[in-house]
Amino acid sequence: MKSIAMTIAALTLATASFSALAATEVQSAPAGAQTIGTISASSNGNLTTLQSKLNAKATEAGATSYRIIGASGENHLYGTAELYK
Repeated sequence: MKSIAMTIAALTLATASFSALAATEVQSAPAGAQTIGTISASSNGNLTTLQSKLNAKATEAGATSYRIIGASGENHLYGTAELYK
């Protein structure tokens, strides 16, 4: 029973640590944040898939937050985001 509790605690901590590292989508530039660049992504899916790809790229680039500054397309979507740290 004790090992199950420890496993659950470890999984909870690992999940919390990962989500703390993920970039957050914002609607405007955060106060005091510095722009560190831009990224782009494309998707054959829907807007949610495009947002997920932009989030993954922002996190990979070390951004703490990102703002989608453009998205277009019909069957194939393209998006651009500005990164902040």
